[in-house]
Amino acid sequence: MTDEEIRDADGCEDYESLEESGLHEDAPETAPVSPADGEEEAPFDETDDGEPEIIEEEEENPLAAELAETKDKYMRLFAEFDNFRKRTAKEKAETFQDAVAKTVGELLPMIDSFTLAMGVPCSDEAYRAGIEKIYSQLTAILTKLGVTETPGAGSEFNPKLHNAIQQVDDPDYEEGTVCKVYQKGYLLGDRVIRSAIVAVAN
Repeated sequence: MTDEEIRDADGCEDYESLEESGLHEDAPETAPVSPADGEEEAPFDETDDGEPEIIEEEEENPLAAELAETKDKYMRLFAEFDNFRKRTAKEKAETFQDAVAKTVGELLPMIDSFTLAMGVPCSDEAYRAGIEKIYSQLTAILTKLGVTETPGAGSEFNPKLHNAIQQVDDPDYEEGTVCKVYQKGYLLGDRVIRSAIVAVAN
């Protein structure tokens, strides 16, 4: 609207006169802007004083998700380490058993020699006592390491423990029973270090 139209409508000569007439006070209020198509109004609630309060939608806590992921990784790592620990302990025990079995196997011929020496008549009692003492010390070491002798005469023949080189008729023993031991056998736990060489009764 031009200045002339304003003067014609109100009879005022200038804007100051328009303000004095009070026409600008009757201007309509601006209409509320409605949301555009496709847009949703933000949810709101009224506070105690009646004013609308916008409610923000809850978002997933990123720290909780990160904590769950970290916990899962920790549990997997713990399981892998526990399996590694058990496997290592088993391998360590087996390695120790292998070392003991190999060492004892190398000492057995010497023990056999002491056994034969004690079976020979000797007039020197001091010499014989020395042989017996050394033999006792060796067998004590074997016992400390967990080495035991395989069952000997009078036990049932077991092909896993005994190596039969002879069958004899012996009325003092039942059939299938070890009646004579030519060479002692030794065990480390359930592991055979050396089979006993025996004769079996018919």
